[in-house]
Amino acid sequence: MVGSNYVLDNLVDLSVYESDGETLDIALPDLVVLPATTAEVAAVVKLANEYGVPFTPRGAGTGLSGGATTIYGGISLVLTRMTKILELNPEEKLAVVEVGVTNASVSQAALKHKLFYAPDPSSQLASTIGGNIAENAGGPHTLKYGMTSDHILGLKVVTTDGTVTTLGGRSPCRFGPDLLGLFIGSEGTLGVATEACIKLTPIPDSIETLLAYFPLLEEGGQAVSDIVAAGVIPAAMEMLDTVTVKAVEDALHMGLQTNYGALLIVELDGSILSIASQREVVEEVLKKNNAAHVKWAANAEERKQLWKARKSAFSALGRIAPHGYVLDGVIPRSKLAEAITKIRRIGENYKLIVANVYHAGDGNLHPCILYHRDNEDEVKRVMRAAREILETCVEMGGTLSGEHGIGVEKLMDMPLVFSPRAIAYMQELKMAFNPKGLCNPGKVIPTPKSCGESGLRPLLRHRLSANC
Repeated sequence: MVGSNYVLDNLVDLSVYESDGETLDIALPDLVVLPATTAEVAAVVKLANEYGVPFTPRGAGTGLSGGATTIYGGISLVLTRMTKILELNPEEKLAVVEVGVTNASVSQAALKHKLFYAPDPSSQLASTIGGNIAENAGGPHTLKYGMTSDHILGLKVVTTDGTVTTLGGRSPCRFGPDLLGLFIGSEGTLGVATEACIKLTPIPDSIETLLAYFPLLEEGGQAVSDIVAAGVIPAAMEMLDTVTVKAVEDALHMGLQTNYGALLIVELDGSILSIASQREVVEEVLKKNNAAHVKWAANAEERKQLWKARKSAFSALGRIAPHGYVLDGVIPRSKLAEAITKIRRIGENYKLIVANVYHAGDGNLHPCILYHRDNEDEVKRVMRAAREILETCVEMGGTLSGEHGIGVEKLMDMPLVFSPRAIAYMQELKMAFNPKGLCNPGKVIPTPKSCGESGLRPLLRHRLSANC
């Protein structure tokens, strides 16, 4: 169906697809299949249905919740050969793309028309539009421009039985139940997206980016809350703690100050006049919160360097430990300083290094717990600390995930947020789309058998968990 070169069953080849960016959960697929067209995807899905074989859609594997990990084996359905930009329409400010296209390449193609694709996860150089859709990805500029769901007009989808259908279209005006909204963020459990019609956004007239340091991380968190409370909505506000800043500086030698508690990046965009007034407000708030070394980027190259520091953060942390467990709990922005203190105490209680990177503007926390997977005692402490951090987010009025999704990672934490009845409704909805349960099984919605269900590959998480 796809050509013999695009069906992999060698153990070495399979090992490349044993996890996504969440490396605590590892499970080999039985086959890796790389289709090149919607028709090939549909043919593979029909064959999987005929033989009762599970299949898990996968993009570049940059996800951080185990959503692309084949925890029931079967087929890893990899869509990275589907890389065509089928249409780029500057008049309608949209593009039609195959889902294997990377996030950044869409913006690169649209640049000549002074347009860009706004969602910008840190992995945007590698992450695919299909993965963005599955997880409803965000990124630093979510604060102003919104999530992936705000930028998708329509999808071509292969349903779980192999039928090809469309959701949405080219117009933002819709009627009836919002099946497109339901599909985005469903983590590949309701079908396989193969093409997307996406909105493009005009490049702003002007962009100003600053870097500021704070003696204490909590002071940086308070500054973020105060900036928004003062009526300024930046394009982005990102914060890094001292552990992360030191790792980035050791890796890139950018001249970052490593003796402060926090580094804050604030980006403003819009008209020159609006930015001028916003700069005054931001500078006043930063001064009130004891900011030091406040510096505005002098040009586009300096701005690029500031963002390089932010987007290199997680890879740089590999200098400290080989594995990192990145959470993405969300808290109300007004409680950011309080959350920072509580997360630091949780790390101390479990004797773990927790590096913190924040989409601070929208309260999306990214604590990265650094660990060694071959140290079972350390892994147990990581799992307990992660659970406590998520519990803290929920207790503060937040939720489990801002953009990474539930996957297998947060599966058993869903009852922290949803009642048994709500989870049962979700299960019924999932079964309406995926009645045989073959499409990305064991993800998002917990069931009573989740720890030992027939066919589940042995996962370190379950072996070490007190619940299993």
